[in-house]
Amino acid sequence: MDTLIVVLYCMIAFIASGVICGFIAFKLGVNYRKKIAEAEIGSAEEQAKKILNDAIRDADTKKKETIIEAKDELHKLRTDADREIKERRGELSRQERRIVQKEETLDKKMDNLELKEEQLQGKLKSAEEKLQEADTIKKSQIDNLERISGLTAEQAKDQLLDSLQDELTHEKAVKISNYEQVLKDECDEKAREYISLAIARCAADQVSEATVSVVNLPNDEMKGRIIGREGRNIRAIETLTGVDLIIDDTPEAITLSCFDPVRREIAKITLERLIQDGRIHPTRIEETVEKAKRDVDQRIKAEGERAVMETNVHGVHHEIVKLIGRLRFRTSYGQNVLNHSIEVAHLAGIMASELGVDANLARRAGLLHDIGKALTHEIEGSHVEIGVDIARKFKESAEVIHAIEAHHNDVEIKTVVAALVQAADAISAARPAARRENLENYIKRLEKLEEIACSFEGVEKSFAIQAGREIRIMVRPEDIKDEKMIIVAREIVTKIEDELDYPGQIKVHLIRESRTIEYAK
Repeated sequence: MDTLIVVLYCMIAFIASGVICGFIAFKLGVNYRKKIAEAEIGSAEEQAKKILNDAIRDADTKKKETIIEAKDELHKLRTDADREIKERRGELSRQERRIVQKEETLDKKMDNLELKEEQLQGKLKSAEEKLQEADTIKKSQIDNLERISGLTAEQAKDQLLDSLQDELTHEKAVKISNYEQVLKDECDEKAREYISLAIARCAADQVSEATVSVVNLPNDEMKGRIIGREGRNIRAIETLTGVDLIIDDTPEAITLSCFDPVRREIAKITLERLIQDGRIHPTRIEETVEKAKRDVDQRIKAEGERAVMETNVHGVHHEIVKLIGRLRFRTSYGQNVLNHSIEVAHLAGIMASELGVDANLARRAGLLHDIGKALTHEIEGSHVEIGVDIARKFKESAEVIHAIEAHHNDVEIKTVVAALVQAADAISAARPAARRENLENYIKRLEKLEEIACSFEGVEKSFAIQAGREIRIMVRPEDIKDEKMIIVAREIVTKIEDELDYPGQIKVHLIRESRTIEYAK
């Protein structure tokens, strides 16, 4: 028991000593850690103070550097500003000097102008005085001349004009003599030309076939009615249609002669209707001619549509169809141009089919290749140029336009279609009995004759009749008076002689007619 107590006391003492030792050890550890912490805190404070001091020193350094840089920049700006101000002041000084110099120059110029103006005024005054003196001298000389010659100024002028008139008359006579001599020298050449043209006209059957139409009459009494009182009916028909009516001994027939098939057709229809109606007088003739013109226009349109259908060409503009129809009344070297165009279209289409080329395009180009001939009487230029303009106006394809332009080698052939059209054109024109060159030259001469007459101002219309041996010209009475008719006729004759070659002579017949129409109501 005592041992247990002793052991217990020993254990308690041991525990207590352990606790005490632990407390002491803890206390010592706490103190040690406190000292370490205080040492670290002191070191941190010293380091913080050091960092703060370093930062303050760096800030002071940077501040000083910034202040120095700012001072340098300010000094630089001030230097630049001073230099710029100095330059501007120098420029202003130079401008002021130039302005001063210009003012001095202007002052000198003004002084010179004033001086020149004074000199000019003096010269003008001197010139006026000299002019007056010259007039006085001239007057005195004229008086002296009149006194010496015994003639007044008007008498001297008349004498001078008479002398000039005599000289001009002499010069005219000399020129006429020289002109007659030149004509004599050219006699042989002119004679040969006349003989050649006469030989060319010997093909009477061909020309008459192309330029003459015959109208059958129910009886010979109708000839007198067609002629009318004092020839007024036949004169009205010839004036309105431009066709020459030949009334001869041929029984029950009247011959219509004109190189233009359209005019001849209009005149033929007019006569047939007048004969059928029986009322033949100038007013009725005018109405019938207008109706015949409308009928011919309808026939032209129908012929164009027939040609388009026959060649199987589609999508042709209606205006081109009308132009195609007009080719029915146009011939080229005696060959009908519409039939020729249809023939070329067929030939070109056949060859294109054999070659594997677009046959429709070839037929279209062949049909339109001579379309310009429909307007050669109205528009100046070759039928190729006119045809190209027409095709472009109505928006034909580039291949068709090129074929029209190249079919007479005006431009180089670039497409197969153009080559086919040219070949077909040559085949159609070169076949036996296709063309007669004499008739073409004859028609061109008659067209040129009418063109010359219509080129004069005041001419309303003109018609070549009597196979080109006469031209009948209607003038506007308000533009050409009776006294001027002879002068205009002489001028037309002179121009025909200068520009036209023809056999024999041409009668120029000018007609001036005034009409007044009123209506009784």
